Amino acid sequence: MKSGVKSKAILLAGVFASALPVAQLGAQSQSAAPAGQAPAAKTASRYQPNRFAGRAGKYYEFVWGVDTLGVKSVESGEVIRFTYRVLDADKAKALNDKKSEPFLIDPRAGVKLVVPSLEKVGQLRQSSTPQAGRSYWMAFSNKGRLVKRGDRVNVVIGQFRAEGLVVD
Repeated sequence: MKSGVKSKAILLAGVFASALPVAQLGAQSQSAAPAGQAPAAKTASRYQPNRFAGRAGKYYEFVWGVDTLGVKSVESGEVIRFTYRVLDADKAKALNDKKSEPFLIDPRAGVKLVVPSLEKVGQLRQSSTPQAGRSYWMAFSNKGRLVKRGDRVNVVIGQFRAEGLVVD
């Protein structure tokens, strides 16, 4: 009985060992350039994960007329910028409405950030009539730098609510 187990183990080891050089040879032949040609230059690609699952992205597109939602820490972390691109100007009007006060909520830090209003500039947000194909932004004051990169935050503007956005 023990000799049967040993022979099976040796047989499996032989199968794996014989398959290994073939796999390595195949990988080498793919990267080698044909005779007389220089090897192809590798293109640098930066991996950009999909920000939303398919349903969430479609939800923002169909209900609110926006996509490419993003939250980024800027100005050494003192400001958190929320950006979005308008696809349907009529649906996206609610996001640019001056009457709706936007909030950025970080459940982990337990804070609710607001858009500051400066004396000569006004609110740090775009509130013009949205146009399809254009990107818009608003800036939230992050005094004390409580919201950090990697945090998952929620943005609330009137009835609009984007949940689980990751701060870049």
